[in-house]
Amino acid sequence: MARPLVAFYITICVTMFVLSKIVVSYLLYRKWAQKRRIIENSLSGGKMVIYRSTITQSLNAKSLMQMTMRLSNKDIIGLGGHGTVYRLRIDDSTVFAVKKLNKGSTEIDRGFERELVAMGDIKHQNIVHLHGYYIAPQFNLLIYELMHNGSLDCFLHGESDKKTSLEWSTRLRIAVGTARGIAYLHHDCVPHILHRDIKSSNILLDHNMEARISDFGLATLMQPNKSHVSTVVAGTFGYLAPEYFDTGRATTKGDIYSFGVVLLELLTGKRPTDESFIENGTNIVTWVKETVKEQREEETVDSALVSSSIPEIRKVFQIAEKCLDAEPSKRPPMAEVLRMLEQVKQIHKHV
Repeated sequence: MARPLVAFYITICVTMFVLSKIVVSYLLYRKWAQKRRIIENSLSGGKMVIYRSTITQSLNAKSLMQMTMRLSNKDIIGLGGHGTVYRLRIDDSTVFAVKKLNKGSTEIDRGFERELVAMGDIKHQNIVHLHGYYIAPQFNLLIYELMHNGSLDCFLHGESDKKTSLEWSTRLRIAVGTARGIAYLHHDCVPHILHRDIKSSNILLDHNMEARISDFGLATLMQPNKSHVSTVVAGTFGYLAPEYFDTGRATTKGDIYSFGVVLLELLTGKRPTDESFIENGTNIVTWVKETVKEQREEETVDSALVSSSIPEIRKVFQIAEKCLDAEPSKRPPMAEVLRMLEQVKQIHKHV
């Protein structure tokens, strides 16, 4: 009796094993077939545009689709409201950042088109370069240069060893570089460009720790003779200018306010929505303004900057305060903000 029973159990186990293999194989086949259909549909109804010809030899529409479909969570280097950013390695010497925007939302599509228009012709040392894009039925792709040091947000609020590497001279250089990039968008581009989402996570750092402004998913083109664009409120909580909630209008003054918040991040090392602010019913702007008014700026300075030049830090606090004026008309234009920061940098250079 024992042998037939053992044989029965062995038969059952073998059958279950074979069935499980068949099920797994079927699921893998379906996944492969789905990816193949996406690639085929994308190639048949897609459009690829490359702005910078240096990458056309190593990248074409079919290879881009195939490599994109192989991307996984381990390749993610950034997440945002308008898409997911992946590291895409083409070969041993060529790596890009690819932002994938899922289709299906008219607002997302409009954001994608705005980003293409805003980024296509921009060539500036403090703006992340857009190499090209791909429009497909299932999703849109933006192909950027990869910033190896990631975002300012990661350095300020991520691992502690990264934060300590942000000495005062580096933070000042980042502030100047960011201001230079925004000033270029506001004053030199025709039509002028409002970023509408200036924040530390959208300020990327290259291998020399130079600031590069990224993510124009909310970018809005503005004619030179207009001071604002009527649109829905967009941006990130903690960085939004107070007038946004009243008017719903995007303005250059709103970008300047957001930049003022970034300056406070650089000075204090705190997030705009730090838990300590929420617990006390305040925010980084009101907290700093109170200490500046009482000339106690040193109490808010990041501990990593304790040995830095207090006079220079106080000057940057004053610049941030101008950017954060509750009255938009009193905020200086970005060109003036840049000039003031460059003066501080010049003083630092000769100390």
